[in-house]
Amino acid sequence: MGTADGRRERVLFLCVGNSCRSQIAEGLLRHMADERFEVHSAGITDSRLRPETVETMREIGIDISRQYSKSADVYEGQTFDIVVTTCDEAKEVCPMFPGAKRMVHWSIPDPVGKGPGAYRAARDLIRRRIEAELLAR
Repeated sequence: MGTADGRRERVLFLCVGNSCRSQIAEGLLRHMADERFEVHSAGITDSRLRPETVETMREIGIDISRQYSKSADVYEGQTFDIVVTTCDEAKEVCPMFPGAKRMVHWSIPDPVGKGPGAYRAARDLIRRRIEAELLAR
């Protein structure tokens, strides 16, 4: 699967600091459908991959420890089939990706500082959104 010309669809997940929600989304989609999607994530600014994020994904058998936080600036001038903002803040200040064929917004609550349950809730919500909105189409 992929695009009509046989290539994988390019997806970019955006969040504010690329430390949690967009990283979870990148890891999940890559794990669930790497053959169909070329997956990236970034933040409005770069930050650091939070250890709680890595642990939350490790709980379900997905290792994202090699992922790293990056700014959306690294993707300037690149085109994406789908750009997904994973938080309201990112949607408000999302950089323009003129080549994006589809822009999607997911309002995922920020788990930072709210304990392991909040990270799991964010992960599980992101997984449901991926299944319903990216994989089911």
